[in-house]
Amino acid sequence: MSNEASSATLDENNVDMANTEIATFGTGCFWCTEAVLESLDGVKKVVSGYAGGSVANPSYKEVCTGNTGHAECVEVVYDPKVISYAALLEAFFRSHDPTSLNKQGNDVGTQYRSVIFYHNEEQHKLAEQAKAELDKSGAYAKPIVTEITKAPKFYVAEDYHQNYFANNPDQGYCAFVIAPKLDKFKKVFKEKLRKNI
Repeated sequence: MSNEASSATLDENNVDMANTEIATFGTGCFWCTEAVLESLDGVKKVVSGYAGGSVANPSYKEVCTGNTGHAECVEVVYDPKVISYAALLEAFFRSHDPTSLNKQGNDVGTQYRSVIFYHNEEQHKLAEQAKAELDKSGAYAKPIVTEITKAPKFYVAEDYHQNYFANNPDQGYCAFVIAPKLDKFKKVFKEKLRKNI
């Protein structure tokens, strides 16, 4: 499993930022979100971090208390010519339970909320539209509680959180929570995956 995970790691140190856009999502634990979104073709870089709170430069320990107001989230650098924001939204909604308020699995607290931080009005419009269409479709038994709000300052998480799944595939949470979630995601999104996955 270690080789499989490491071969899927993006080369995030040499990213050409020209003609890219940024998306920011929170789906609970950022380790899962990062692993899922990095698998998509057109995604150039995924950085785990914190946004939406009241404390500058929060630490993981502070965010985990739930007292800073931040959400664990990821900042995604992507090429809109290869993957659209609408496709990223679809991946976002399918990769977690958007009907669960401040909770994903065993992770409980506002830091694990479902949130879309939009960077411009086009992203705002698409996010609201995707949420409304999903609610109307009856895809979920309960209403979607995803927060949609203007992107605040994003604080990069500590180094050991970056590429966590790729660097720790045999760790319990990675093996028993992230790996099955990623496998399921890859089956649904097989047409949109990077070629070396």
